[in-house]
Amino acid sequence: MPDLLLELFSEEIPARMQRKAADDLKKLVTDALVERGLLYEGAKAFATPRRLALHVAGLPVRGRDIREERKGPRVGAPDAAIQGFLKAAGLSSLDQATIVSDPKKGDTYVAIVEKPGQETVAAIAEIVPAVIRSFPWPKSMRWGRASAAGASLRWVRPLHAILCTFGAETEEPEVVPFEVDGIVSGNVTYGHRFHAPGAITVRRFDDYVASLERARVVLDADRRKEIILADARNLAFAQGLELVEDEALLEEVAGLVEWPVVLMGAFEERFLAIPGEAIRATIRANQKCFVLRQSAMGDRQSGEASTADSPLPTAPLSNRFLLTSNLMASDGGAAIIAGNERVVRARLSDAAYFFATDKGSLPDLETLQPSADRLGLDLKKPLDQRMAKLDRLGVVFHAKLGTQGERVRRIAALARDLAPVVGADPELAERAAKLAKADLPTEMVGEFPELQGLMGRNYAELQGEHPSVCAAIEEHYKPLGPSDRVPSDPVAVAVALADKIDTLVGFWAIDEKPTGSKDPYALRRAALGVIRLVVENRVRLALSGTLAAALSANGVATGTGEAAPLTGDLLSFFHDRLKVMLRDQGARHDLVDAVLGEGMQASDDLLLITRRVAALGRFLETEDGKSLLAGYKRAANILRAEEKKDGEGAFSGAADLQLIAAAGLIEEKGLAVALAQATPKAQACVAGEDFEGAMAALAELRPAVDAFFEAVMVNDPDPALRVNRLKLLNQLREATRAVADFGRIAG
Repeated sequence: MPDLLLELFSEEIPARMQRKAADDLKKLVTDALVERGLLYEGAKAFATPRRLALHVAGLPVRGRDIREERKGPRVGAPDAAIQGFLKAAGLSSLDQATIVSDPKKGDTYVAIVEKPGQETVAAIAEIVPAVIRSFPWPKSMRWGRASAAGASLRWVRPLHAILCTFGAETEEPEVVPFEVDGIVSGNVTYGHRFHAPGAITVRRFDDYVASLERARVVLDADRRKEIILADARNLAFAQGLELVEDEALLEEVAGLVEWPVVLMGAFEERFLAIPGEAIRATIRANQKCFVLRQSAMGDRQSGEASTADSPLPTAPLSNRFLLTSNLMASDGGAAIIAGNERVVRARLSDAAYFFATDKGSLPDLETLQPSADRLGLDLKKPLDQRMAKLDRLGVVFHAKLGTQGERVRRIAALARDLAPVVGADPELAERAAKLAKADLPTEMVGEFPELQGLMGRNYAELQGEHPSVCAAIEEHYKPLGPSDRVPSDPVAVAVALADKIDTLVGFWAIDEKPTGSKDPYALRRAALGVIRLVVENRVRLALSGTLAAALSANGVATGTGEAAPLTGDLLSFFHDRLKVMLRDQGARHDLVDAVLGEGMQASDDLLLITRRVAALGRFLETEDGKSLLAGYKRAANILRAEEKKDGEGAFSGAADLQLIAAAGLIEEKGLAVALAQATPKAQACVAGEDFEGAMAALAELRPAVDAFFEAVMVNDPDPALRVNRLKLLNQLREATRAVADFGRIAG
């Protein structure tokens, strides 16, 4: 079947836009084809710095013929309705319609509309210009004389040529004829800007890809990434070094070149005195280059092997770096390397100056003493000076939540309170919290904001802080997402929890909560971070009390009752985030609802909730669990129906055992005995946080419940027996509530 080949050749496409632009081109074109009944076998889009391309395989030569019936008004309907029907159906008179008789609705006009399938070439000639004119670039421009009148095409950069061919593999494809803003479609593309800038005539996709390769253009971005990564690894290995891999940088660099050539440069070893993170940030941000490190294998004795239990150590950076050129230079890249080395040297000189400045004392120490006194800082230490400066400057965290200095005092107090809960030293937790934001006013973080935390740790180590304090300064921002590492050092856990909880209660207190898809302060991420910190470090935290204390620190008066609704609302927010996390991990969110059902205990202990959900999930996967759930549902349905007649609470209290004995049904007595034994056992297990034991106790009910429903008529004609048996079912309902609200479990 014929294929479509489309290329939009332009001046430049920024690397950050290329992936989405390729996806948008594919979606817009293929959606339009499908809407016209032109189904295809496969489609793939591509992007380079100068072109967007799309290959759609397996298209028909023309669309399918369409025949449809359109119902009209009844015979004898008003003329306006008749005329509207004729116009909508494309008929000139009622003679072209048929009349269909219906015994109930009477005679009705029906139009038979037949449309021949559109030629695919004609459809493409309509679709592609429309897509080009409405393409969703995040930023675009006009150019040429017509741009002054605002009537010219908008594109990311000037569009130079459009290639569009259609045809079968065994035939000569035809150019799909159309024109966009003076650019006429054709079968010509262009190769590499420097190596092969001439025109290239193209027939079909395979020919197109091969022709571009010969013209020094690698069309597929993923293949360019593979080339860069393989060449970078090989160059590093040849020098006894290792590549510091960076997926985001690799993606960006692959979008900057059409013919990648990896080269190695170097800088003076004296710059290695700068922290490695700063070197990497400098070279990465300014030159889009990869850094290298000493090979960890070189530090090991011959014959030693790395295992999962003994990973290779992180080696220091090398004074070499790798750059990716867009051409094969006649001098082997010497001039390109030299140019990059000059820029890297200048940037590293700046970084060295920033680092040296940050390690020294500030010139205005006498003005910082009041801030140092408020925060308990030591102005003999450079990092303490920076924190005092942050406080003195009154840098605002949020207009309604005060300054960064005020926030740090709140976090320090909360971290100290949380320290015993997570097993941390309160003094160290408070010290770490006071220095956690101290690197924000440093020169290095001012130049590279992504280094906040990392530079704080470096500066803390240089002034001799406790290792746990240093780790907490770096890690208190973590986890930043669902795949980010969770801190495990107790001091870091205390500060990370305090930081996130203060953020959440602060914005809750000023009613700045997430709404719909909007979450400008990343509060969902903060709540998920708290959950992961608690669960993955197995921390038993009474969240309600912690939230209330944090609200009080944010100025919400807890004695007036104002904090209670906020605490409850925020706790519900945590529960919602917990459901999302557990669902992403494969757990059923209805089990979270069951554990958090109204009246259930431990709703503010996140670790306990996850344990109960896990135990409940395992129980419901067993035959005992499935059967007991079915029995519960049956009992609950009967009770719900009968409570409508007798009133809610009509069947509370224990069943009369003498009445059960008098009825003489073994199955009824068996359920009563099973409930008497299993209920206290399950309750005791839950009280002792033995949730597996509680599930095992409930499992003992399964045979009795099954036998009861097989042999006993609940709604007995005898009113006393009926009420007594409904009380027995109510006891079953209450027994399961020791573990979870089974009524909230699906199935």
